[in-house]
Amino acid sequence: MKKLLAAAILLAFASPAFANQCPGLMKQIDEKLAMATVSDADKAKIEELRKTGEEAHAAGDHATSEAALNEALALLQ
Repeated sequence: MKKLLAAAILLAFASPAFANQCPGLMKQIDEKLAMATVSDADKAKIEELRKTGEEAHAAGDHATSEAALNEALALLQ
């Protein structure tokens, strides 16, 4: 029972941390994309991944959001 309670408390504190990371990733994408020289195809892919990440974040699916946003950032490297 104690382990279950500890896991629940850990999850409660971890979820806001994931939620706060998504907007920062979106901001990084916006800043890098504004100065990047990428092909039209790559730009479209990056914008689609950013949109997917933003929608997932709004829906509370932060794991999917982070995955999409990190993939977009990788394309900007």
